[in-house]
Amino acid sequence: MGDRSTQLVTARFRAGYGAPLWHLLLLVGCFAVAGWVVLRLAGEATAVRMLIWFVAAVIVHDLVMFPVYAAADRALLTGTQADVGNGSRPARLSVVNHVRVPALGAALLFVVYLPGILRLGGDTFTAATGLTQQPYLTRWLLISAAMSAVSGLWLAVRRHRVRSRDRR
Repeated sequence: MGDRSTQLVTARFRAGYGAPLWHLLLLVGCFAVAGWVVLRLAGEATAVRMLIWFVAAVIVHDLVMFPVYAAADRALLTGTQADVGNGSRPARLSVVNHVRVPALGAALLFVVYLPGILRLGGDTFTAATGLTQQPYLTRWLLISAAMSAVSGLWLAVRRHRVRSRDRR
């Protein structure tokens, strides 16, 4: 009877919470780590500046960036559905992820290396490393082009497979 009551409690918890128990435990752990970080930063002289920067980043992301890339993704979804097939039974081959993945990679690299790509703080960078920021833009463009090329090649392979499968 104990096993049945455990299942009933688990089912009720999942219905009320909307996710399994491990999800709640993981969130509690994450909040504990975040609370520990906040306590560690509370004594920092720059804690207020960090808090302002964090809040501004959240606001800019949620109010500006998210609507922009959500609209771009929606346009991508509606505009890039390719029909592939032999006519009698067309197969749908989505090219969305072949655009999303390199775009996400390029955007992530841009955000991480933004100061170097835009050559911000060049004197500080040179003083700290002895190098210049000159190659950042070129390398970012090359890596972005390479990711797009690999994604395009993989799309071509997938299209070839679908067409050869439909010919059989």
